[in-house]
Amino acid sequence: MDWANLALAGLVLILILLLVLKREYFWKSHARDGFPPGPRPLPIIGNLHILDLKRPYRTMLELSKTYGSVFSLQMGPNKIVVLSGYDTVKEALVNHANAFAGRPEIPVLEKIVKGNGILFSSGENWKVMRRFTLTTLRDFGMGKKAIEDFIVEETGHLADAIESHKGKPLEMTMMLNAAVSNVIMSILLGKRFDYEDPTLKRLLSLVNENVRLLGSPSVSLYNIFPVFGIFLKDHKTIVKNREEVGAFVKATFTEHLKTLDKNDQRSFIDTFLVRQQEEKGNTNGYFHNDNLDEVMQNLFIAGMETTSTTLRWGLLLMMKYPEIQKKVQEEIERVIGSTSPRIEHRSQMPYTDAVIHEIQRFANILPLNLPHATTEDVTLKGYFVPRGTYVIPLLASVLRDKSQWEKPDMFYPEHFLDSEGKFVKKAAFMPFSAGRRICAGETLAKMELFLFFTRLLQQFIFHPPPGVSSSDLDLTPAVGLTTPPAVHEVCAVPRS
Repeated sequence: MDWANLALAGLVLILILLLVLKREYFWKSHARDGFPPGPRPLPIIGNLHILDLKRPYRTMLELSKTYGSVFSLQMGPNKIVVLSGYDTVKEALVNHANAFAGRPEIPVLEKIVKGNGILFSSGENWKVMRRFTLTTLRDFGMGKKAIEDFIVEETGHLADAIESHKGKPLEMTMMLNAAVSNVIMSILLGKRFDYEDPTLKRLLSLVNENVRLLGSPSVSLYNIFPVFGIFLKDHKTIVKNREEVGAFVKATFTEHLKTLDKNDQRSFIDTFLVRQQEEKGNTNGYFHNDNLDEVMQNLFIAGMETTSTTLRWGLLLMMKYPEIQKKVQEEIERVIGSTSPRIEHRSQMPYTDAVIHEIQRFANILPLNLPHATTEDVTLKGYFVPRGTYVIPLLASVLRDKSQWEKPDMFYPEHFLDSEGKFVKKAAFMPFSAGRRICAGETLAKMELFLFFTRLLQQFIFHPPPGVSSSDLDLTPAVGLTTPPAVHEVCAVPRS
């Protein structure tokens, strides 16, 4: 062994020793100060040996049975705290909203976010960008008739695209992505794209790949041991894809600058650029191009991915349970007939509303939530959680909480119906999270889900492909940051 290799081996041994000492100190010090309990970690790897890296929420749900609703895990040298069950998650995110409103530092996101945007930023930048975003989304019609009209029009484009396949098997991921993304694009850019537009298809493929990779074991390991990034390639793909989407955003706002008129603001981009010009010269300002780039990407990804994934689950579940699909269609015929569904119909359609809510609960598409961090020392359920702790409010445990749901592991629309068949709200229905970090687009997403789902079931009967029975359909979710259904084909037969 030459001197260079010997020195490298010595350095590695020193690092390992430091990590072991750090872990032992961390473990003992937190055991003294009331830190939440958890499984005993191994040197270096912590609790990685017991964690299902593809579906870590499953491991966490099992561990909560042993360690309770507030417990800890050690991921390599880092401690995380997991919150399980409706009562505990609500107490943290709602009753201690400010204390749990931070975001942790995550290596792969540090590379691309750099403190900008909304989803993964913290502090004053997050407050300013979230406030601006909510105000601007409302100004451009979120939750109002203007955007409802656009969604209704888009449901027609989607129905036409599906009908062109004449009931033959089709895989609907990209089609649903395109339809839903056009809604947020209408706000962000003031335009829609044809479903076959190569630019849109490229953007959607980049976003889909990144969402999948962000939940992959490779990226999870990189976030725990970034020093081994040279052996883990997926994080580099995420950065590369993100840069390509960023190039599109920058080219778009450069074009908007050429025709910008503060008295005729056509889109979210225009409003941001006007604000940017108003604050020109403010060295401590937040309306810079990097924030615009990140906010646009946050809204595009969040505005497309979660809603289209929920719709995919909805159509799969309608094929799986044709008797439920038939009951929804009977209610559509009774209340709407052949006219276009509108939001005003929702209050008259309790069963359909219950089915959509149950799709969101059962699909459980963001089981780990987005990661939180404590912004101050806080005591929760008798345990001390220090400032800066990485926290996972386990949404899967809320949406499947046995104390809140009669049949938590089954698809059961009656969860949202009373004995008279009227729709009832449930406090434990938290697919959009809760507290300070609740989804900014919740109102828009609810409107989209009702209008798209109702229009599709009004116009089509959804069947499995020939040779596949309803009982054969697999409801095991795929792996990713979100949990979409596994890739499957759909036969959409026009209703006579």
